[in-house]
Amino acid sequence: MKEKFLGGLLVFLGACSFGVLSSIVKTAYKSGYTLGQVTGVQCFLGMLILWGIHLIVKTFNKSKLNKQNKTPLAKKWKVCAVGIFPGLVGICYYQCVQLVPASIAIILLMQYLWISIIIDFVIFKNKPTPIQLITVVIIIVGSSLAAGIFNQTIKLNLTGCFFGFLAAIMYSLFITTSSNIGNQLPKLEKSALMITGACIVTFCIFPPLFFFELSIDDKIYQLGFLLALLGTVLPPFLFSVGMPKIGISLSAILSAAELPIAVTCSYFYLKESVYFNQWIGVVIILFAIALPNLKHLRK
Repeated sequence: MKEKFLGGLLVFLGACSFGVLSSIVKTAYKSGYTLGQVTGVQCFLGMLILWGIHLIVKTFNKSKLNKQNKTPLAKKWKVCAVGIFPGLVGICYYQCVQLVPASIAIILLMQYLWISIIIDFVIFKNKPTPIQLITVVIIIVGSSLAAGIFNQTIKLNLTGCFFGFLAAIMYSLFITTSSNIGNQLPKLEKSALMITGACIVTFCIFPPLFFFELSIDDKIYQLGFLLALLGTVLPPFLFSVGMPKIGISLSAILSAAELPIAVTCSYFYLKESVYFNQWIGVVIILFAIALPNLKHLRK
C-alpha cells in the first residue's frame, strides 16, 4: 500500500510539473522574451541536463555499457527523429499561450485525448469502443465550457486556438510514435535522444541567436532552466518510476492533474479571469478522463 501511495504521489507531482509550465511561459513573455528564445533555451538546457544525467548513470553502470552499445545507430536516429513532435508541441503550445489565456491554452492541448483515439483508428485500425466514443463527446462538451465558448465576455483569439489545436495534434502523434519506437533503449538515453531531436527542429525554425544576444546571467536562462526541469526532465522520470507501481488506469487519472493545476495557476498567479462555467468544464473533462478507467479501478 505504501509503495502504491508513493507511486501515485510521483505521478501526481509529474502532472503538476507540466501544469505550471504555461504560467512560467507567460512570465517570460511579460519580461519581453520571444517565442524562439523561450523554446530554444528550454530545449537546449533540457538536452544538456538529460545527456549529463545519462552519461553519469552510464559511467556508474559499466556492466550495462556493452549492452547499450548494441543498439543500431539507425534506431537511435529514429528516436531522435521522433523528437520533432515534442519540439513542435512546445512551439505551437507556447505560441498559443502567447495569444490566449493560459487556462484556455491547456484546455486546447488536452484535446489530444480524443485526437489520439482517431489517430489510433486511422493508423492502427483499432476501432474505438462505445465508452471511448462517449468519452470523446464528454471531452468536447467539457472543453466548450472550459474554453468559455458560451461566455460572451470571453473573446478567443482564433490564431491562438489554431496553434493550441495544432499542439494537441502534434502531442497525439508524439504519444503514438514514442510508444512504438526505441523501447529497447534505456529510458534516459531515449529521452535525451528525443529532446535532441526537439532541439534540432526548434533551432531550425528559430536560429539560436540568443547565444550571442544575451548574457549568461540573463533571466531567460533562469526561466529556461525551470521550464527544462519541470517540463523536460522531472515528469518523464517521475512517470517512469511511479506508473509501474500503480498501473496505467490510475496513472491516466492522476496525470490529468495537469489540467486543474494549470487553470489554478493562471487564476491565482497570473490573475487571469476563470469563470464558474469554465471550472465546471474542467470537472467534466476530468470525469471524462476517469470514465474509461473506472472498470479497471474496480478490479
